[in-house]
Amino acid sequence: MQNHSILTNRLSMDSNIPLYSQLVGIIKQSISSGELGVGDLLPSEAELCRAMNISRNTVRQAIGELEEEGLVVRKRGKGTFVADPNARAKCVRYSFTTEISSMGKIPSSTMVDFGIEVPPPEVSRKMQLQEGTKVYCFTRVRNVDGEPLILETSYYPQYIYPNLTRELVQTHSFYSLLYHVGITPAAAEDTYEAVVLDEVRANLLGVPQGSCAFYHQRRTRTEDGRIYEYTCSYIRADRVTLDVHMQKNNMTFNRTVR
Repeated sequence: MQNHSILTNRLSMDSNIPLYSQLVGIIKQSISSGELGVGDLLPSEAELCRAMNISRNTVRQAIGELEEEGLVVRKRGKGTFVADPNARAKCVRYSFTTEISSMGKIPSSTMVDFGIEVPPPEVSRKMQLQEGTKVYCFTRVRNVDGEPLILETSYYPQYIYPNLTRELVQTHSFYSLLYHVGITPAAAEDTYEAVVLDEVRANLLGVPQGSCAFYHQRRTRTEDGRIYEYTCSYIRADRVTLDVHMQKNNMTFNRTVR
């Protein structure tokens, strides 16, 4: 692995592009060019750190983004491998990273809060949880080109991944972590409402209090119909347009970021 071509690349410390995004680009190029094929092993975290003079957190953030896009898969104790695109197509998975990257913009996330709690009754009802069931609750600001766009709070039953930590959420795709324990998304339900932001949410999104936003709720289910994810988000209305395209036999729904 010492001669892996990825390790011959160098990152620009003077670029405006974050180091982890530069590493993502290098690995994507290796995959798209065919230099790395399905099932090929990537260099280890330690090798990437040494060769590119970057921190382990930077490497993990890059690999987490590639995981979120479904391009690589991490196998505990074995390493990180190029994923099979046919396997990626078998599940329904929303990726903020993929959505924003496809627009030619740079996605990133900022962790606001992480904890384990018994959720409010309304959240328990939406998730169809038994009374007293604990959940992970973490809030992130989703950024586009370094500017806040979405304030997102997610809930997951603690039992589906008992040892989740704040660091894992910050450096891994949580969907990929769940995939390794057999949890895959099969269906999702979305709702959108128009709301006005209060002072706290407006400050986190970098807009004036009273600004308009879309309030987005999503419930995600497994193949057997269990709800394992509930996410509620506040999306800046000054930067997002919701487009609905209707045809004879179907309807498509897209978000565009300005």
